[in-house]
Amino acid sequence: MNDTLTSDVIGRRVEVNGEHATVRFSGVVPPMAGLWLGVEWDNPERGKHDGSHERTVYFKCRHPTGGSFIRPNKVNFGVDFLTAIKNRYALEDETEEEGKEQIVTIGNKPVETIGFDSVVKQQSENKLKFPSGSPPPTGTFSALKVLVLNRIGITWTEVLHCASRCPVLEKLYLESNGIVISERPTDVLQTVKLLDLSSNQLIDENQLFLIASMPRLEQLILSDIGLASIHFPDAGIGCKTSMFPSLQYLVLNDNRISQWSSINELDKLQSLHALSCTRNPLTESSKDAQTTRQFIIARIGQLRTLNKCAIQREERRGAELDYRKAFGNEWKKAGGHQDPDKNRPNEEFLAAHPRYQSLCLKYGAPEDGELKVQQPFLLKNQLLTLKIKHPNQLDQKVIEKQLPESMTIQKVKGLLSRLLRVPVSELLLSYESPKMPGREIELENDQQSLQFYSVENGDCLLVRW
Repeated sequence: MNDTLTSDVIGRRVEVNGEHATVRFSGVVPPMAGLWLGVEWDNPERGKHDGSHERTVYFKCRHPTGGSFIRPNKVNFGVDFLTAIKNRYALEDETEEEGKEQIVTIGNKPVETIGFDSVVKQQSENKLKFPSGSPPPTGTFSALKVLVLNRIGITWTEVLHCASRCPVLEKLYLESNGIVISERPTDVLQTVKLLDLSSNQLIDENQLFLIASMPRLEQLILSDIGLASIHFPDAGIGCKTSMFPSLQYLVLNDNRISQWSSINELDKLQSLHALSCTRNPLTESSKDAQTTRQFIIARIGQLRTLNKCAIQREERRGAELDYRKAFGNEWKKAGGHQDPDKNRPNEEFLAAHPRYQSLCLKYGAPEDGELKVQQPFLLKNQLLTLKIKHPNQLDQKVIEKQLPESMTIQKVKGLLSRLLRVPVSELLLSYESPKMPGREIELENDQQSLQFYSVENGDCLLVRW
């Protein structure tokens, strides 16, 4: 490439030593003589600046180190169309290993492929240049419902421009574009139900407020955007936010959330039923993954699914009772009291545990006996005194047994099988608690412990066969 270039190089895709970039500037850069190209690299770590030199801005980059100035003779502007097709889809120079047949199954039908691996190796993301002229007529894609624009370098302004031509769009995928949400989607994206913003590391909490009024948004995927906190300033403790009114499923995997306050905030979302929140400092730092799961369930009252696992009624009850017990002493120190007239925990506690008061109303305030600190290595401190009844066997007497709270339901059945001389396979267990009169909780998972189901001293096991 010689040093004489016209302005039509702006926006061209180029390659330099195996790295790809987009030309953003062509001209002189004083005091350096000669012609220069200003490029924005696909990989911002490849660059040195943001498009400026000695306080003069020549072009703009999304990333502060995404730009470089390069001589035209160092740049590869590409090859002819036929060569590009051959290179991209590996249509020649295949090794024997690459060209061999493979059988894959699509649906119920086997499909024979040749050189499939080599095609995959040649694939790379497109970088689209959107026209700056007059926009196409509204409704250009009048029936389009799913639009995937991953890894193409699209800006938020261009997203809104495209979406305005898709009046019935329902699913929009924008992964890995370096997007900054710069404006509200007014009169745009009003029909979108799923929005994927994964791996857009420049998005922060304040930018999310700009899309919070999307009326039909049901699924929001925010994996790997570097999000450290969540806050809905329009809603106080125990209130629901007006933001994201239809949001049912939120994905927060691979972020930097480390404080329980962000989980508390999610309880303010009025329609949230499902949450994925794996590989965050909050969830990874705990040695007890089960306790972390219980605390998340207890803090978000309407949650039905956590990390793709359904929350059963018994699990929610156990999680809320354990949470209520775990922070009972802290509640008392903050001014909590079993007498409703004296129950006035301070604002600091209520901010840290917004649902605690409602859990006390649901299950009753924790009694002093529940809040005694146990010595975990002494078996006698983990024994539960339980009554055992046989509702269908009137001739069987009520007996009382002490069982470890860590004892699995399977082992409990084994004990009862020996006592009652009934095969384990015929036993059905449930229990009732004086704290919840008239309600019977099934012990249906043989692998879980009595503690998992929040069985406590004084509860009654019901055995049927």
